[in-house]
Amino acid sequence: MQIRESSEDYLESILILKERKGFVRSIDIANEMDFTKASVSIAMKKLRENGYIAVDAEGLITLTPAGEKIASNIYGRHKLLTKFFVRLGVNEETAAADACKVEHDLSEETYEKLLQYAEALFEATDA
Repeated sequence: MQIRESSEDYLESILILKERKGFVRSIDIANEMDFTKASVSIAMKKLRENGYIAVDAEGLITLTPAGEKIASNIYGRHKLLTKFFVRLGVNEETAAADACKVEHDLSEETYEKLLQYAEALFEATDA
């Protein structure tokens, strides 16, 4: 199933917030992404309807296994690309912003090759 880039960004933000805070509410997502509460509410409804998140009675948001898989994939790409760009000499802020743009559009084949290359490069330079 194809998922929109904006949905991937929301799922990634939920994962990051969960790691950072231990819990996630809609207001946390709105603050993190600098979106309105109304926009986040609409997005959360769609993600819930598509089976990517669950929301409990207190409004706490959790990723379902399907949502966790997508979020982990995107966040993994983000971290690798950021690290790779920094190693190329790009400042960290720009590297992270560029990684966010690229992470969604790379084919699986290109990502796998980049991952292999980066792991060999990092291994050689970290030794």
